[in-house]
Amino acid sequence: MKFGIVVSNWNKNITDNLFDGAYNTLVKYGVKEENIKKIGVPGSFELVHGCKIMQRNNVDAVIAIGCIIKGETDHYDYICNSVSSGITQLNIINDTPIVFCVLTDHNIEQSISRSGGKHGNKGIESAVTAIKMASIK
Repeated sequence: MKFGIVVSNWNKNITDNLFDGAYNTLVKYGVKEENIKKIGVPGSFELVHGCKIMQRNNVDAVIAIGCIIKGETDHYDYICNSVSSGITQLNIINDTPIVFCVLTDHNIEQSISRSGGKHGNKGIESAVTAIKMASIK
């Protein structure tokens, strides 16, 4: 199987940890390193376009990795809604599944906790989900 991982560079310390969790889990489950493609995008908003491009790259599943942390304005809500809606639409219209590994946290502590801290690493969970989704195509 072949997998694509699209990673937001915004909140890079968090998304790097999520990527490492996803990548290492895919390898642990027997995916060859040359069968894992990575695209970096500037922020979580750009994940949708990156995933659309990745779906064209002959992969069996895509993992979208991002981290959106609530600030003082409504920008957080717009980005969260746009990204989740965009990825949902791509899942509806295309046959290659996209797994949502976008943290939508209220503070950096929550993000740290979910990217290798006390709540585990959501990248690991996303890789397992991607393998399962690729298997049911």
